[in-house]
Amino acid sequence: MVEFLRFNASKCTLCGLCVTECPFGALAIEGSGITVSETCRMCGLCVRHCPEKAIRFEQKARSFEPERWRDFLIFAEQERGDIHPVAYELLGEARKMAAKVGYRVNAVLIGGPGSMANARKLLPYGADLVFVYEHPELEGFRADCYADAFADCIASQRPSCVLIGATALGRSLAPRLSTRFHTGLTADCTTLDIKPNTDMIQIRPAFGGNIMAQIAIAHSRPQFATVRYRVMDRAERVPHPTGEIVSCPVSESMVRSRIQILSSQVIDKVKSLEEEDILVVAGRGVRNEKGVEMCRHLAEALGGQLAFTRPMVENGFGDTAHQIGLSGRTVRPKLIITCGVSGAIQFTSCMNGSQCIVAINEDPEARIFGVAHYCLVDDLYRVVPRLIRLAEEQNEKNRKEAEHHGLSL
Repeated sequence: MVEFLRFNASKCTLCGLCVTECPFGALAIEGSGITVSETCRMCGLCVRHCPEKAIRFEQKARSFEPERWRDFLIFAEQERGDIHPVAYELLGEARKMAAKVGYRVNAVLIGGPGSMANARKLLPYGADLVFVYEHPELEGFRADCYADAFADCIASQRPSCVLIGATALGRSLAPRLSTRFHTGLTADCTTLDIKPNTDMIQIRPAFGGNIMAQIAIAHSRPQFATVRYRVMDRAERVPHPTGEIVSCPVSESMVRSRIQILSSQVIDKVKSLEEEDILVVAGRGVRNEKGVEMCRHLAEALGGQLAFTRPMVENGFGDTAHQIGLSGRTVRPKLIITCGVSGAIQFTSCMNGSQCIVAINEDPEARIFGVAHYCLVDDLYRVVPRLIRLAEEQNEKNRKEAEHHGLSL
């Protein structure tokens, strides 16, 4: 981080104000100048408080050198001792873009014991270098420690693009890093591309989903973007992996945290909406609790989960953990059946990657039919009960066949 601060010795009067204002004790007066230690967090207080304007950040608009910033860096999040699946999706998308500009695709893992073993899982999916910060004190996520380790990797490798999963952890980490490096961050991207000049085009819904904004960070590096889980395609395995694992030193300052964990408890993991293969969605056309229970019955008969649109959540029929849309979850199940869903872009942009979309709506002009593979223009209160009967009949048939062969379902 030290090399991102620049001191103008001809302007500096060694007044010491920057030293006293630094909350991290990173600055000191030594000899005839100011020195910066590795505890610098790029907060900018020294720059703002210098009366002589003798301190500046290296990176300013239109002043960075693109050739000094190369390659992609993927944050490989770990969850419950394993790699979070979003990391493989980020690898896949980065590899597509990297091929266009001749970049490598690297990754960084931060965590406790076992991180080195997890890093090896990324090599078959095309990671060139995997930087690992493994330390017992990094076992649980603490934003300040993880940001310090990640920033160390960015400062040493100077990646052009940094991709982070838009998970709860990623959404906490990404803005801290973009602030430190005084560059841009585009959150919740749905599409990524890259120009020949290495500017990454980050596409995401904006203005309530009414437009798809194309955002570029043209005058600074690195370019930060977070991507929702189940939006991109998972990376394919490479036939002959050539990647390497790089063990990175973890300093005492990296694991020194102002956050104290007083107690922790492992929450029983349930299958999230993003991981589900079959979804039934209740939209505004469902109207009442009886209709919601009918849709829930269909979801259970199919072995899936019930989800909701935003209006249904706002009306108290569901919660945000089961909401599909820009303010909810993005899903890509094998089968999704929408019941009484109009098909606003805020909803469809977060489920149109599903393998099979079945839409039930009385309105033949409903926008949902524009993305559906099978369109049923009918009253959902007539169609859904029939689907439930068909599903239950098939389940009973499967049960009897299993019993006949001495199996259990």
